[in-house]
Amino acid sequence: MAQERELIIKLGQKITDRIGHKVTVEDPEYYGLACVVTDEMAEVALAMKVRVPTTPEAIAKKCGKSVELTHQLMEEMSVIGLLEYNWENADHHKQYVLPMFVPGCAEFMNMNKEQVETHPEVARMFERMSFLPLEKITPMIPPGGAGVGMHVIPVEKAIPTEQKSLSIEHISHWLKKYEGKYAVGACSCRRSRRILGEGCGHLEDDMCIGVGDMADYIVETGKGRYIDIDEVMEILQRAEDNGFVHQITNIDGEDKIFAICNCCVCSCYALRTSQYFNTPNMSRSSYIAKVDTEKCVACGQCVEYCPAGAVKLGQKLCTKEPIEYPVRELPDAVKWGPEKWSPDYRDENQINCYDTGTSPCKTNCPAHIAVQGYIKMAAQGNYLDALKLIKKENPFPAVCGRICNRRCEDACTRGEIDDPVAIDDIKDFIAQQELNAENRYVPQMLNQLNKPFAEKIAVIGAGPAGMSCAFYLAQKGYPVTVFEKADRPGGMLMHGIPSFRLEKDVIEAEIDVLRQMGVEFKCGVEVGKDLTIAGLREEGYKAFYIAIGCQGGRKIGVAGEDAEGVDTGVEFLYKVNSGADASLTGRTVVVGGGNVAIDVARAAARSGASEVSMYCLESRDIMPAADDEVEEAEEEDIKINNSWGPAEILTENGKVKAVVFKKCVSVFDDNGRFAPVYDEKDTITVECENVLLSVGQSIQWGGLLEGSKVALGRGNGAEADPVTYQTAEPDIFVGGDVYTGPKFAIDAIAAGKEASVSIHRFVHEGQSLTIGRNLRQYIELDKKNLDIAEDSYDNSSRQVPGRSDEDAKTTFRDLRKPLTEEQIAVETARCLGCGASVVDYNQCIGCGVCTTKCEFDAIHLNRELEASKMMRSEDKMKGILPYAAKRQIKIMRNKKANKRR
Repeated sequence: MAQERELIIKLGQKITDRIGHKVTVEDPEYYGLACVVTDEMAEVALAMKVRVPTTPEAIAKKCGKSVELTHQLMEEMSVIGLLEYNWENADHHKQYVLPMFVPGCAEFMNMNKEQVETHPEVARMFERMSFLPLEKITPMIPPGGAGVGMHVIPVEKAIPTEQKSLSIEHISHWLKKYEGKYAVGACSCRRSRRILGEGCGHLEDDMCIGVGDMADYIVETGKGRYIDIDEVMEILQRAEDNGFVHQITNIDGEDKIFAICNCCVCSCYALRTSQYFNTPNMSRSSYIAKVDTEKCVACGQCVEYCPAGAVKLGQKLCTKEPIEYPVRELPDAVKWGPEKWSPDYRDENQINCYDTGTSPCKTNCPAHIAVQGYIKMAAQGNYLDALKLIKKENPFPAVCGRICNRRCEDACTRGEIDDPVAIDDIKDFIAQQELNAENRYVPQMLNQLNKPFAEKIAVIGAGPAGMSCAFYLAQKGYPVTVFEKADRPGGMLMHGIPSFRLEKDVIEAEIDVLRQMGVEFKCGVEVGKDLTIAGLREEGYKAFYIAIGCQGGRKIGVAGEDAEGVDTGVEFLYKVNSGADASLTGRTVVVGGGNVAIDVARAAARSGASEVSMYCLESRDIMPAADDEVEEAEEEDIKINNSWGPAEILTENGKVKAVVFKKCVSVFDDNGRFAPVYDEKDTITVECENVLLSVGQSIQWGGLLEGSKVALGRGNGAEADPVTYQTAEPDIFVGGDVYTGPKFAIDAIAAGKEASVSIHRFVHEGQSLTIGRNLRQYIELDKKNLDIAEDSYDNSSRQVPGRSDEDAKTTFRDLRKPLTEEQIAVETARCLGCGASVVDYNQCIGCGVCTTKCEFDAIHLNRELEASKMMRSEDKMKGILPYAAKRQIKIMRNKKANKRR
């Protein structure tokens, strides 16, 4: 153990924010200074008064050093961050200030990048000194608080013009006051979190704006650079775009600040004081957000961006039993201690909805698209805005509009009355905008730096998961290369789904958007054969997303399956979609009962088969294929035979002659596991010339994982963390069918977006893959508790898209037509509008971020707290002590009242 340095102990004691605490070598006050402050520096600092400006000449006399040496040491301490300086005196001479730890030297010391990276104890000191002094004082801040060091200042455009506001509540007031004197530096909180390995993905560079003399201090000590008003406004706008909270310093009286910070709650130590201790008065502005329920469509944007977790999704339909949303308890009249705190606030603030639930459509969609929101926009004729809203969660709405399995519709509340809203058809209509190149929506890059990242990302597999990941990484500003072994991108969308369900130009149109975003596609390249992951690492790729899908078929393990005329459904569809010879002659039997089997059967009918029949294990009521898919197949004279499983394929001269099926009595056991039981005596023999096996798909890894630590598990799928999708090889992430097994496109799309979140965090040092992460968990409202009056909704019937008169069996073209604009008007009116956001007014900090995200003018700030103007005093205790006394009286009264009960 290093020898105790008495001068550092004294200095730590002098500037600590902890009242009555005796500093020891175990304390952050000591170890945070000891690593960078010399004894000579400590002698100079100990000769200074805390927060009292002085000069080298004045201090030299007190510390017994020459003026030159004292000046030199003061300059060095300013670079370290122990001192600050200004020119705020009558003669405008430079004067030095010894600040407290927080706000003060702890921040300044962390702004010295080389220093904190060399001495991580400086980062830990900042984290501790922004926490320990506040454990007892936080409950004593009056409502409207305005903070004891930092104070939330609302997004200026969110301040209602019709309400009276103070000039100090406007950022423009402070920018005008310090006109021409601005500098920007790194966020010391984010930097500290990064050094501690607790970053949340919000990066530190160019976030905090110093004003006035602080601007000179930041630049002259190497902590930042000068900026003009245009860049100031660009930084503030960028902060709002990314959902950051504006805060101003609040320790120097009513007419002075030294910085405007742009904070994220996952990293900011100032916002932590209100969130960890459940005392929003420590941070909040004079405003509280309120929702206009009639306008709200539960899109969830305000919820995802609210830094305080004060907004969550709820419902707005009438209920049999009234719903009361919980309100955060405040310490106004209650004894407050650790049992009232929220140590896990960074994760708790990411909860999306109340336990009583919200819109079933958003809840049940794997990507949690704002269905209610885009339906509202479509109803208003704002089709391009609706498209943009969809693309926040799904880059391929046109694709999904044609092939989605419609879990949103299965859950739609309207289905409890008559028929569910035709959500997928509405989306399909909106997505038609994408097919017109003139109306194509290409998202702009959005990240907090407003410039592209340098870290190269490799996506292996150009299916829905891989391309979704590429889309969101490109939108974030990353250079992304997608490697695809086929001759064109699209994966199973392109090669596994026939054109009569998904035209290739639809896929190409949406892929073209990725190209315009800068995504590079390298097709005809098989990673693991033509090149390797190790080689790509040498080329500078920092992370890999493997999403190669389940591109292989499965055999069924019966005699005769290797005969001529037997093929897997996947391989057959690949031939159909690639233009290879897929012609069939004679009778064709398709084994399987899922959507892919339906596609195989319908494609077989178009490929020359004289007769197509399907046989599957499941009975009609549990058959996995979608009802509308089954109906379309039967309309095309495809015969579906349920509850039969293959026993043997009969052959003659090496060719298929017939298939023997045995009766399937049950498919699943009592625990729901796949365990078919057969009546071996009940069999049929079906003569045919072709057999297409569509009973599952397999993963074809090739040499892709050679030399890696990626483990394979059930179904030969990759093992990975269920939240982050990170494998045992830290820079390799997986998603889509190679992780989950065969699922639907929308599941893969949702997984791709989540992987992009993980990869963004991974490629930046010190960022946690999980802290402050939105887990995208939603709860469906209780439909049994609804009380929907007949006169409260539009009673129009569900609209049905038209179809071409062309004979479906003769063409691979998609004969389905989108809804007309007139039908869209009718169908969107059928939406009941189940969900709405709900604000906990005791939790809101009045930053106004939510208002910038709402595209429906449904959430606004209201000025309801007046204490903020009172708290703008240099002596905080003048505001705190009277309130603390009143609060204590209330606590005592409550205690006595409880005893009487």
